[in-house]
Amino acid sequence: MSNLRIASMVGARPNFMKIAPIVHEIQRTAGIDHRLVHSGQHYDQQMSESFFEELHIPKPDVNLEVGSGSHAWQTAEVMKRFEAVVLEWKPDVVMVVGDVNSTLAAALVASKLGVTVAHVEAGLRSFDRSMPEEINRKLTDAISDLLFVTEQSGIQNLLKEGVEQDKIFLVGNVMIDCLVEHRKIAEKSEILRRLGLQKDGVKASAYGLLTLHRPSNVDDAAVLRDILSTIATLAEKMPVFFPVHPRSLERIHQFGLGSYLAEEKSGAASRGIVPLPPLGYLDFLCLMDHARLILTDSGGIQEESTILGVPCLTLRENTERPVTVEQGTNQIVGRDPKKILAAAALVLGAERRAVKAPELWDGHAAERIVKILLERLRPGLLNKPVPESSRIDNKS
Repeated sequence: MSNLRIASMVGARPNFMKIAPIVHEIQRTAGIDHRLVHSGQHYDQQMSESFFEELHIPKPDVNLEVGSGSHAWQTAEVMKRFEAVVLEWKPDVVMVVGDVNSTLAAALVASKLGVTVAHVEAGLRSFDRSMPEEINRKLTDAISDLLFVTEQSGIQNLLKEGVEQDKIFLVGNVMIDCLVEHRKIAEKSEILRRLGLQKDGVKASAYGLLTLHRPSNVDDAAVLRDILSTIATLAEKMPVFFPVHPRSLERIHQFGLGSYLAEEKSGAASRGIVPLPPLGYLDFLCLMDHARLILTDSGGIQEESTILGVPCLTLRENTERPVTVEQGTNQIVGRDPKKILAAAALVLGAERRAVKAPELWDGHAAERIVKILLERLRPGLLNKPVPESSRIDNKS
């Protein structure tokens, strides 16, 4: 029986944390030939290369080098370039993760060529069609053959949309697999010391952590000004560190809002919104783990903060990850200044508490995914011993 051929597509920063545990599990499993394809949607050192190094992801077998562009241009360019890869290698399954343009593009190519499509992180819905990611999610799910779901809401959403039940699998969350595997390693990061938050091993005063990148928050000058003004008020009480996405930084300068950012002084954190360059995975995980409060418009950070037990205020009017709210760590506060500051005051006035992990968020989602792929597509290869030459020493 021939090995199962899997081609996995990644393109943007969130994809790398999701694919890493799956790649490691494939390397530990006999009977699978794997090719990793990088679309090049995120392509610089801090947004791409550092993640491959820190997460011990093998160098991509193919880099499409698409780069940035409009949604239409980027999606079309990935499709054009990825089609040649599929036609040449003839995979049995194309695996896509998340909800970026590369996800949809690869799924469309595979589906049109009659190749099985497996979508990791299927079924998530914000019910907000103004989000490009929502369109990518819905369309990818509609043409996928195997849908790997992170939480119960995903199952309910897919069934309501008419997806056959035998295509849907609740497997847990590969983003959490990555976090569980690297949390202790992240403790060795020097980021707290560099930012003046730790001296002689003793943690200093509380701090907040901010991320912003959604077009609805950063592409409108008035909206972005209101958010930064509100966070600046909060930052009068404690520093709020802000690893700035390149696109967000461009908008801040374009709209003349740089005055809301404090001057970054290594080792001298005190007050204000402190801008930082984009951080590697381990530095950012360490910064999240020790934060008193996280403010974000990111979906993945809502999930990570839930496992870390760090209070999270989501600067959106909705979430596609309702389990993070149900667990009590995440609050949807939107962009209303009063609501944000009131929620922050309650969080800062309460003790950080232990939180129960959502169902199957246990660090083993990748194992379940790989096992299901073999059960569905190559049942005869299950439990085949891994040759010594194929085993990996997972140092991550």
